[in-house]
Amino acid sequence: MKKAQTCCFTGHRNIPKGEYETVAEKLESTIRELEQKNVIYFGAGGALGFDTIAAQSVIKLKAELPRIKLILVLPCRSQAQKWPEPDQQVYEMIKAQADKIVYTSQDYTSDCMFKRNRHLVEHSGICVCYLIKQRGGTAHTVRYAKTKGLQIINLAEEESHV
Repeated sequence: MKKAQTCCFTGHRNIPKGEYETVAEKLESTIRELEQKNVIYFGAGGALGFDTIAAQSVIKLKAELPRIKLILVLPCRSQAQKWPEPDQQVYEMIKAQADKIVYTSQDYTSDCMFKRNRHLVEHSGICVCYLIKQRGGTAHTVRYAKTKGLQIINLAEEESHV
């Protein structure tokens, strides 16, 4: 896999209810535009919220864009263990439809999420994010992506151009 052909996703776990559909539409549009530019690998971290919407968008578009691949980069095998049952079911469905799954740690550790985020960035040329708060894991990941020279597309901004 070439970095230029790979995009990672990062975003907040809590997406405002009224924004959910808009974010999904923006994601689908962005994935289509990126695929036109030969970006075919899409890495998602498997968390609730934006990561889930991103993974579901890639899965949904696979019928239309058969070249695209969903790579799940997961922090540990027990990531969804304490989630509500409906969220666990969605997570398992996404895992079943992923083209590849990478675990950055076998077990939960204090830095497994951090390792997952670094892995996503270090294997990508583009970072599509949903960033509205300048602190926390998403903000840290986007700052790291900028230091690594990735193109940043923030879907939370009014106009996000690919």
